[in-house]
Amino acid sequence: MMGRPMAERLVAAGFDVRGADMAAEARQALADKGAVVFDSARAAADGCDIVVTMLPDGSVVREVLLGEGAVATCLKPGVLVIDMSSSAPMGTRLLGAGLLERGLALVDAPVSGGVARARDGSLCIMAGGRQADVARAQPLLDAMGATVIHAGPLGCGHAAKALNNYVSAAGLAAACEATLIGEAFGVDPGTLVDILNASTGRNNSTEVKLKPHILSGSFASGFAMALMAKDLHTASDLAKELGMTACGAEQAAALWSAALADLGQGADHTLIHTFLNKRAQSRKPV
Repeated sequence: MMGRPMAERLVAAGFDVRGADMAAEARQALADKGAVVFDSARAAADGCDIVVTMLPDGSVVREVLLGEGAVATCLKPGVLVIDMSSSAPMGTRLLGAGLLERGLALVDAPVSGGVARARDGSLCIMAGGRQADVARAQPLLDAMGATVIHAGPLGCGHAAKALNNYVSAAGLAAACEATLIGEAFGVDPGTLVDILNASTGRNNSTEVKLKPHILSGSFASGFAMALMAKDLHTASDLAKELGMTACGAEQAAALWSAALADLGQGADHTLIHTFLNKRAQSRKPV
């Protein structure tokens, strides 16, 4: 969903792109845009100066880079690895140490903006790593995003992404609950969204998700509920690893995990509205 349009932006910017994906359809689509595609990540990475990963989570990234048949074994010292996945920040620091032992540098550069902004190259990219490494990655990041922010040392990009998605998910759940409560009282949901967007309740969800993907009934934002639930646990776990209590993050993670269990792995994250509605209805007196 995200990796292919991002790779296409690199092709369009004039980079020589070698790509790999488990899905033959994705490989062919990228080849049609001018990239050279391969069945395996190792084959695609062989001979490259910069390797970009965009994968479901940090454990998959680690397996691809350092596991059996690892990409890292074919990379010459000095190659820069950019992990643009939404990975756990503590794991990113461990990955960075493992790559450094092989003479490889790592930048974590997760993104925000969804599929539409991946396609038009307007993503927000939050980068973590040494200043020199981030500067080396900058031309590629500029081709994929409109905003690139150096968040701090290695892992800070992934920490910022998880925390961003916590705030985003909390805002979406609150907006969905507000429309459900308002509708039960007699306020049209679309009207309430207009009011929120003209008031202090405005957020990304009220602006770009409520009407197009939820009130329309399409529930097709392109971002999976499973990934949102994963990011929320990343944020909650980070707080615990730092010895902090973060009640809001813990509650958000629990809410989205419950929704995922109810709706299944294939659910779009905007279906949180359906889950909240179902839960609200179950509490009504008979």
